[in-house]
Amino acid sequence: MLPENETEIAELTSVLKALSEPNRLRIFTELMTGNSCNCELEETLDLPRNLLSHHLRVLSKAGLVHSRRDTVDGRWVYYYIDQDAVTRWHNWFTYFLDPSRIQERSVCGPEGQLASIVPTEKITVSQ
Repeated sequence: MLPENETEIAELTSVLKALSEPNRLRIFTELMTGNSCNCELEETLDLPRNLLSHHLRVLSKAGLVHSRRDTVDGRWVYYYIDQDAVTRWHNWFTYFLDPSRIQERSVCGPEGQLASIVPTEKITVSQ
């Protein structure tokens, strides 16, 4: 389930970078409530049109958001979340951040060498 090749790693980092910017996170959160047009996003998020367009482009390149033109008046553009991508990343993050994956390991330094001789509960670590 973890990225196995450079393409998958690049895709993952693209998604993480896209969502790490506060305005893009706000846009993504707003679009999770349903489709929206430019003017509605501008008004709701109080973002200038050029900045909003930039952030939507980054989210689109990451494969998280898509757009379509209005069938009646092509000047209107609607933005929406890619549900397949959200499902995929939801499953990935659920697995990746699963606390049950955390395992105990002895450390490799002097403390780890000492632990192989003395039970770990008897080791006092000074800080």
